[in-house]
Amino acid sequence: MTPLNFAFATAAEIRFGRGQAAKAAPAIAAPGRRVLLVTGANPTRADWLAEALEGAGCTLSRFAVPREPDVALIEAALLQARQTGAEVVVAIGGGAAVDAGKAIAALVPENRPMMDHLEVVGRGLPLEVPPLPFVAIPTTAGTGAEVTRNAVISVPDARRKVSLRDAKMLPCLAIVDPALTDGCPRSVTLASGLDAITQVIEPYLCTRANPLTDALCRDAIPKGLAALRTLMTGEDAVARDDMAWVSLCGGLALANAGLGVIHGLAGPLGGLSGASHGAICGALLPHGLAANAEAVDEPRTAARIAEIRGWIASSLGGDPEGAFETLAIWSRQQGLPGLDAQGVSAEARAQAACDAATSSSMKANPLPLSAQQLGVIMEHAR
Repeated sequence: MTPLNFAFATAAEIRFGRGQAAKAAPAIAAPGRRVLLVTGANPTRADWLAEALEGAGCTLSRFAVPREPDVALIEAALLQARQTGAEVVVAIGGGAAVDAGKAIAALVPENRPMMDHLEVVGRGLPLEVPPLPFVAIPTTAGTGAEVTRNAVISVPDARRKVSLRDAKMLPCLAIVDPALTDGCPRSVTLASGLDAITQVIEPYLCTRANPLTDALCRDAIPKGLAALRTLMTGEDAVARDDMAWVSLCGGLALANAGLGVIHGLAGPLGGLSGASHGAICGALLPHGLAANAEAVDEPRTAARIAEIRGWIASSLGGDPEGAFETLAIWSRQQGLPGLDAQGVSAEARAQAACDAATSSSMKANPLPLSAQQLGVIMEHAR
């Protein structure tokens, strides 16, 4: 028997549950009173938090993130944070806002240029200075970015999405309040929910899975499938709570185990096309699973793929053997666009099949896949 040997790291503190966000201002203000508040495209949705922080004695500067973060956006935010003397960075919003806040907190104290720290297109150097205290408050259930040690940043000149990654980037406080996801638009719920489900499936299958991530994922995969099915029929508080939990589990698992082919392709495709990360993952998910299932020859992974087939069939109906096709059909029926409708061109797919080889996510896939196999996955996801 192989002895257990793994590490597990996450945010210094996680507060989960309805009502947690409303009472968080004192904890946010504890590390410093000059706060950079990073929001999504509509800053007014965070007015309640701004008022609470001001009531706790904080001086605020706001920075809106209207799109998935790129180099120019992060550089503009860094300038603002330094000019205002930010002592704490708080991000409230979807994965884009949380990733942006995480990158800003990491880079404000740094002396090196951002490109020195970016993977793939830069030097990938570790941070030399501890980041500013960072608080993450997600308002969607998808990326799990509130408990990960990386921030995904688009580099338009390289046509890539890459990570700024360092263990020191884990937030000092993650507040996961499912009430903040109530009423999330159906299309966003679907895309982010499929991303969350992907992020508990891939760590469960990957080569670096460990008993702790397995425990998180094994419970979360069927829970996420059932909750997302419920939310596609109408608003449901219990299902919102479940999806927030699944998203958190995905962040915890991927940060401590890894991902796989779906995210290995989604990163390059997002950089090449500008399509939404969650929608890309949702379109790729059933076909990435099918490719791994077809190629796998290792009993442990084959058994786990069989479990996943069963969970999908139990939630969505049909026979387990046809579960991946069932998932693909169901996702389209709920309104998820294929890669063509997302603006992913044949040129982008061909380039992504090459670029995926250098993706950090691909390194943990349960088995190597050729560029031809990756092309088949994307062809089926069109």
